[in-house]
Amino acid sequence: MRLSVVKGFLSLLFVLMFGGMVLSGGAALAQTPAAASTASDSARLAALEKQQADNATAIAAAQTAGDNGWMLVSAALVLMMSGPGLALFYGGLVRKKNILGTMMQTFAMMAVVTVLWALVTYSLAFGDGGAFIGGLHNAFLHGVGLMPDKDYAATIPLQTFMIYQLMFAIITPALITGAFAERMKFSAMLVFMILWAIFIYSPMAHMVWGKHGLLNATLGGKFPCLDFAGGTVVHVTSGVSALVTAIYLGKRVGYPKIPMPPHSVVLSFIGACLLWVGWFGFNAGSALGAGTLATSAFVATHFGAAAAALSWSAAEWIRQGKASALGAISGAVAGLVAITPAAGFVTPMSALWIGAIAGVFCYFMVVKVKAMFGYDDSLDAFGVHGAGGTLGALMTGIFATKGINPIFGLDKPTGLLEGNPHQLLNQFIGVSIAWSLSIVGTLVILFVVDKTIGLRVSEEDEREGLDLSQHGEEGYDWAH
Repeated sequence: MRLSVVKGFLSLLFVLMFGGMVLSGGAALAQTPAAASTASDSARLAALEKQQADNATAIAAAQTAGDNGWMLVSAALVLMMSGPGLALFYGGLVRKKNILGTMMQTFAMMAVVTVLWALVTYSLAFGDGGAFIGGLHNAFLHGVGLMPDKDYAATIPLQTFMIYQLMFAIITPALITGAFAERMKFSAMLVFMILWAIFIYSPMAHMVWGKHGLLNATLGGKFPCLDFAGGTVVHVTSGVSALVTAIYLGKRVGYPKIPMPPHSVVLSFIGACLLWVGWFGFNAGSALGAGTLATSAFVATHFGAAAAALSWSAAEWIRQGKASALGAISGAVAGLVAITPAAGFVTPMSALWIGAIAGVFCYFMVVKVKAMFGYDDSLDAFGVHGAGGTLGALMTGIFATKGINPIFGLDKPTGLLEGNPHQLLNQFIGVSIAWSLSIVGTLVILFVVDKTIGLRVSEEDEREGLDLSQHGEEGYDWAH
């Protein structure tokens, strides 16, 4: 009896122990897949997040590389506009005794303005400052490194932005040399251009493109003036300063009684074609990236130049019975000047209108107005750049559209034809400031330079030519 009781108790204990093991094992088996699944999901989520982060980094790096590559190419294209483009264009238009002297003026700007830009003028143009001029925080390129400045361009290094803007600072004073060609001393030209870059170009660039500039349309300007690539900053300032300089210096010896035709339209033709190609960097590069805005500016630039070349040639044909090569290339440059402020704001069809109007208008300024007032703008720097830049800036306020560049917002009109007449007033204010600064500043600088070292070469040196009198060499050695 006791044995059977013991056996029964042991059997019950065995059943309880075995059942517990089975139950706990079943529970473990039931819990393991869920736990494993949770751990697996967490791992997959972490891997997905890492992959997304890696993809975002790769996309950002690719965009930076693409934008930076385009901007470096654009900088090189704009430099090509100065030398060889402008140097050949202006060099062919003067008499052969002045070709080297004329080309040397443009080349000197490539060196002098570069050093000046590094020392102080970049900081004055684009450094933090007030409404009219930047500060000196970036003097000697302090703080201008390889990281982007998001206020200017979020996807390219600040040094790329700096070097690109330098190319504008080089060609702008070089444009002025066309007005006083064949009669200014090389030493006086150097001093004049250094002072002009500091006191005229730098404040104008800051007002239109710099942080908190008075005319800046994107960074808090009081009078937002649309100037995509330099209508007011480059062409109005240089063109108006050119007119002031030409009048202050007086006419060339023998002008206008002695004919002074271009000594080589071939050189000017090549220079104009280089300017046309380089202008894609000038305008499309001003998008500061390789996106759709660059495409729009590229197309507008080409269309504007082509339309102006045709309209200038047509006006010349009607007046003289034939279209000249010099007229065609002059018209193309006039169209490029006029479309510059509008390139990133207008449609291709509007670009055609701007170019067509500019070609006829600049032809009238060169042929009629200059003869009417009798000033000696040697290479028509004012007639093309001053007049064309002014016209282009005003027409930007008419034709600009949010469909190309919603600079004021997707729901706000941009130009006059789109329902924003106030923009035309802002454009007029920007042009007026550019004219005023250029006239007053240039007169003061000319007076100072004239009273200290003198501006003009002697009559004897002028008759001999700038090549020999200023540089001791000749562009063409006919004896050999």
